Amino acid sequence: MLLAAGKGTRMLPLTATTPKPLLQVADDTLIGHHLRRLRAAGIEQVVINTAYLGQQIVDAIGDGSDYGLVVTFSREAEPLETAGGINRALALLGAEPFLLVNGDVWCDLPLAELAALTLPSETLGHLILVANPEHNPSGDFSCAANRVGQRLVGAPAYTYSGIALLRPELVADYPERRDCFGLKEVFDWAIAQSRLSGQVYDGYWLDVGTPERLATLRRRLAG
Repeated sequence: MLLAAGKGTRMLPLTATTPKPLLQVADDTLIGHHLRRLRAAGIEQVVINTAYLGQQIVDAIGDGSDYGLVVTFSREAEPLETAGGINRALALLGAEPFLLVNGDVWCDLPLAELAALTLPSETLGHLILVANPEHNPSGDFSCAANRVGQRLVGAPAYTYSGIALLRPELVADYPERRDCFGLKEVFDWAIAQSRLSGQVYDGYWLDVGTPERLATLRRRLAG
């Protein structure tokens, strides 16, 4: 599942008339690069949630055949946040673990390796964590022995990359699920049960959330 429903307010004025996933990066759109990488990783079916200027994304991607994929859209009248978007799309995602990729991150993580990971039955998800960027210096979670935990004073903390392998039950069984809610509270619930695993990735990662960071990515891909 690709999360692509946000309004991209930090990316203004670039997103005043164009949804963030359709911003150009090198020879394709941001979401186009994601779709190509997913296909290269062996993924064949992708669910994309849309809201803000969502019809533009639907028109650009179509059925996904240009990318060698079968794409299904989960349309939201207004953005439902990360977990709300997954909750709305549960019927489209099926019963098996699925890759989740935020549409506004860039990472050279080998997605095929993550997709091939086998989650133990008691584990609700496996998060990819990265070193803390300047805009999130305190991090989100701890990670020790491949288990994700809450931040601890004096212990290393890391930032959630926006990439994960999740069981649908992570959201479906969350006792406080509702139309609009974020993944952080769901992760906290799973952490309290010791049911989240994770790993720290030290390759290239970027939150493409502002015009400045978009320019950084464009320079990198231009060589």
